Amino acid sequence: MKNKITTYSLAHHKSLFADVDNTKEYFYIQAKDHPYISEPYRAESYAIEFLRKGSIVMQTKLKKVVIHAPAIITLGPSVIRSFTKDSDEILIDIIFFKSQFFLHNQANVFFLSQYEFFENSDMHVFNLEKNNEEKFEQIFSLLKQSLDTNSDHQPSILRGYLYILIYELDFIKQTIINENSQNPLFEKFKDILSKDFLSQRSVQYYADTLNVTRKYLSEVIKNNSGKTASNWIEDIVILEAKVLLQNKDITINQISDTLNFQNQSTFGRFFKNATGISPLEYRKKNI
Repeated sequence: MKNKITTYSLAHHKSLFADVDNTKEYFYIQAKDHPYISEPYRAESYAIEFLRKGSIVMQTKLKKVVIHAPAIITLGPSVIRSFTKDSDEILIDIIFFKSQFFLHNQANVFFLSQYEFFENSDMHVFNLEKNNEEKFEQIFSLLKQSLDTNSDHQPSILRGYLYILIYELDFIKQTIINENSQNPLFEKFKDILSKDFLSQRSVQYYADTLNVTRKYLSEVIKNNSGKTASNWIEDIVILEAKVLLQNKDITINQISDTLNFQNQSTFGRFFKNATGISPLEYRKKNI
């Protein structure tokens, strides 16, 4: 059995879905099953997924959702994600691609990063109305046909369909943002937390950064999420720790330093209080 790793390579994704051995920088699969990976991980490639039938549970960072077909899922490489089973039967099309493949001949190297739905946990899922479902069925069918045909132009054709997918998703994104809009202060807290959690774990720091009192920030977060600000901070640190612990090449002491703990013992107590097991026990279970 292969060791679990912090970042799943494109080759590893191929091995999870099918016995495919090629060196291309993209991979397409239509699957009636899913290699549900319940422990958090990152990936080397981007992914655009079309859930045609059934439902699946996905967690990205600290957001956990049940996704029902028809829906599009978009995931960037840096996103920590995990999947668990929800329905017995699913049908899902997934196109994985590396950024260097997509950006070939693209003058703007930041093209993909300007689309928030690849990285923002509140934007990964596009629930499709009937007209949009039919549109994406056509696009994915054309995409599959192009990849089933050996052609010298296949990479260029695939990039063309990926541009279409991204532009179509960007077009319908605004509606989803309006439907899922939350308190602006809570949104800003989550944004700052995702950037600063490695070095800052006090609620007071985030209150000061947002120019509000600690009490007010705590009330807003509790009212909008049901969790305290301290819970949010603890959860994102534990999530990062779990991902790092799956990499056997990093020592627990190095992980403690990366997460800005005073020492390994302090990190161990923090992790055990939150999860019920020590970092070493978690590592032994997952590599």
